[in-house]
Amino acid sequence: MDEFAQILRAWRDRVRPEDVGLAPGLDRRAPGLRREELALIAGVSVDYIVRLEQGRARNPSPQLLASLARALRTTDAERDHLFRVAGAAVPPAGHVPRHVTPSAQRMVDRFRNAPVAVAVHTAIYELVLWNPLWATLFGDPSSQTRLERNVAWRYFEGSIPVTHTPEDDEAYARDLVGHLRSAAGRYPDDPEIPQLIDRLIKTSPDFARRWKVGTVGELRSSRKTVHTDLVGDIVVDCDTFTGGPGDQTIVIMTAAPGSEDERKLDLLRVVGLQDLQSRPA
Repeated sequence: MDEFAQILRAWRDRVRPEDVGLAPGLDRRAPGLRREELALIAGVSVDYIVRLEQGRARNPSPQLLASLARALRTTDAERDHLFRVAGAAVPPAGHVPRHVTPSAQRMVDRFRNAPVAVAVHTAIYELVLWNPLWATLFGDPSSQTRLERNVAWRYFEGSIPVTHTPEDDEAYARDLVGHLRSAAGRYPDDPEIPQLIDRLIKTSPDFARRWKVGTVGELRSSRKTVHTDLVGDIVVDCDTFTGGPGDQTIVIMTAAPGSEDERKLDLLRVVGLQDLQSRPA
């Protein structure tokens, strides 16, 4: 068995089902995740996981390796080793970190069974990890392109199902632009940042105007109204925690305890989990 296949199996065995929000279950022959569970979390087929572990699948893509690293809760050093033994280039140190730390993974997992939408974003506000409720509210990110998973792009392009009061909308737009400018200063060698900014400038006159002003800053907490087809509008408080490991931002959306908005979130949580569990492996 080659090194990639060996560590893939070994790291799968060490992840407990409860670590990723799954029920432990009975009669488990595998000490950790089943292949079907890893496939579901990583967004690949079970057959492909089997072929990887048997050394029959070669040259997995960097995108797949990143998904496997997140699903297996690897450290940065382990993630880099996974890339190397798979024959892929390790993500450059001067680029925006996209690897989610195990602690951020655990935080998202803990909110799996609560009426709370939680997600992790990179320094340029690209979504890299989310719980089922987040996907139910905003669309399944696993079916979206990387550009479509970028909050700044969706906001200024006009496809995000959220509105604010006029005052909050002005502050949110200003903070989004300031957040991107801060990231551009921290990661001057990452070619994806100027590409994203150039595309935003060409697509959104509002972004272009705000970018020209030169605002630098970070996103702050805000109140939003999320528009849904199933339960209508939901008013949520959006809290952001920035500057953590990997220079990433954790966003948590909640509603007032006991409110109709919280009951709507809980209904969507159940719908989201049912949809996730009904998907073919």
